[in-house]
Amino acid sequence: MAEDIKGQIHDILRAMEAPDKAGDVVSRGLLSDVFIADGKAFFSLTVPADKAQIFEPFRQEAERRVEAIQGVTKAMVALTAEKQAGTPSRAPQPAPAQPAARPAPPQGGGRPQTSKPGIPGIDRIVAVASGKGGVGKSTTAVNLALGLRDLGLKVGILDADIYGPSIPRLLALKDKPQSAGGRMIKSLDAYGLKAMSIGLLVEEETAMIWRGPMVVSALTQMMREVEWGPLDILVVDMPPGTGDAQLTMAQQVPLAGSVIVSTPQDLSLIDARRGIAMFRKVDVPVLGIVENMSYFIAPDTGARYDIFGHGGAEAEARRLSVPFLGAVPLDMNIRVRSDEGVPIVQAEPDGPHAEIYRDMAARTLSGLETGPVASSGPSIVFE
Repeated sequence: MAEDIKGQIHDILRAMEAPDKAGDVVSRGLLSDVFIADGKAFFSLTVPADKAQIFEPFRQEAERRVEAIQGVTKAMVALTAEKQAGTPSRAPQPAPAQPAARPAPPQGGGRPQTSKPGIPGIDRIVAVASGKGGVGKSTTAVNLALGLRDLGLKVGILDADIYGPSIPRLLALKDKPQSAGGRMIKSLDAYGLKAMSIGLLVEEETAMIWRGPMVVSALTQMMREVEWGPLDILVVDMPPGTGDAQLTMAQQVPLAGSVIVSTPQDLSLIDARRGIAMFRKVDVPVLGIVENMSYFIAPDTGARYDIFGHGGAEAEARRLSVPFLGAVPLDMNIRVRSDEGVPIVQAEPDGPHAEIYRDMAARTLSGLETGPVASSGPSIVFE
């Protein structure tokens, strides 16, 4: 079935006249691999950067025709602009800043002005990232989002970890997203959060074997073709590392800031440094570092064990002059609640762990609102 659909997609694109009149996109090798999952077709078209705008109507028409194929419920087609050798790229870019000055922040807040197009209805976007996997980034992102919700904000969470989406399991989401009419998809509701994940569009066991352009395509559409509704903050659970997804987020949307998650051990901190360096290079403020799995309290004796060391992330935050948002213990109840799909902030709102996450949320919000300020000692203030 999937191979038959792929063949029909190739036939459709061969029959469509490209807007630059240089031949069909299949014969020219502009079509990526076509990925079919649960009736949804994903592919991208790599076009010269200076022709991206004239190919946009072509992209939309390709989506419309592919969605008319029997067995296809949704088509996600992206344009990937590729700079050709020896020619300058003229893809849409933010206007370069004058060398003499930086844009002044608006009155009453610390957020800089930006020429990157925002997402309609979303006030601010915060990325939760880590330099490596296995440090509890997704659990942190979900509980941070719930902590922001408890502060009275309208919050959404986007699962940008294409290869290992965790948000459906963490929020016990099983329903497939529905169309909002036309090209938009409705976000799902979970514990007062608006949520979207590639894991809601494919089966849990499906292996996402995608190259960079496909990841960029899926991320762009989940950001811009989802009906988020009015949100104060969209929390983005980033994939680990410093690759295409992080650059896509930093270059295509005005990120208000990033939160870096690390464990105390040196190996994790090395990768956290890379994440911080990447966000700084693309002018995204680092709102702070979270030390996850910071310590373990034995439930039978109450003795404390620093299994992965302790205080490494806090020391690293001081060294790099970024805020330290707090330490989360290695606790079985956090893990159990996450596996059950009821995060600890939701399951035990009056418990000590929920309080830790709410404190982090308050400090993150403070960093977003006040802008760069100095910090001293353990009383942390934020950029």
